[in-house]
Amino acid sequence: MEIAEIFERHAGTVYRVCFAYMKNPADTEDAVQDAFLKLLASGKAFESAEHEKAWLIRIASNLCKDKLKSAARKNVSLEERGDGFAAPEVGVDDTLGAVLALPEKYKTVIYLHYYEGYTGVEISKLLKRPQSTVRNYLHEARELLRERLGDNFEK
Repeated sequence: MEIAEIFERHAGTVYRVCFAYMKNPADTEDAVQDAFLKLLASGKAFESAEHEKAWLIRIASNLCKDKLKSAARKNVSLEERGDGFAAPEVGVDDTLGAVLALPEKYKTVIYLHYYEGYTGVEISKLLKRPQSTVRNYLHEARELLRERLGDNFEK
């Protein structure tokens, strides 16, 4: 397994998945690094590039969830800390902003479906959820997005 090649193939996807959870570049970069370190430590052999990608998405999302649950993590912005640093601006359009604002269960399935191109069946396998649950999450998330974005949202 050539880790540099795997990183080149999937770094962008893993970054976007982590950013959907962490919502800031620094924590996102930490989570991406942790995901690839976990891959390196695992020595896992993959059946295909898609299997590799699915494994990394699952690991990255689990790592992000764990970081967000961590008792050490405080929801204080850099501006509120008053140490002179300002959070960098991240280019997020209205649609992505609305997706990132969704509850976690919806955000993940919407992101995987629309931004990564996974089907409902593939998302079901990735997240180890019943297909009907994934379909319901997609439907409910679309309704929420339609409410938030109005005319800017299309099926």
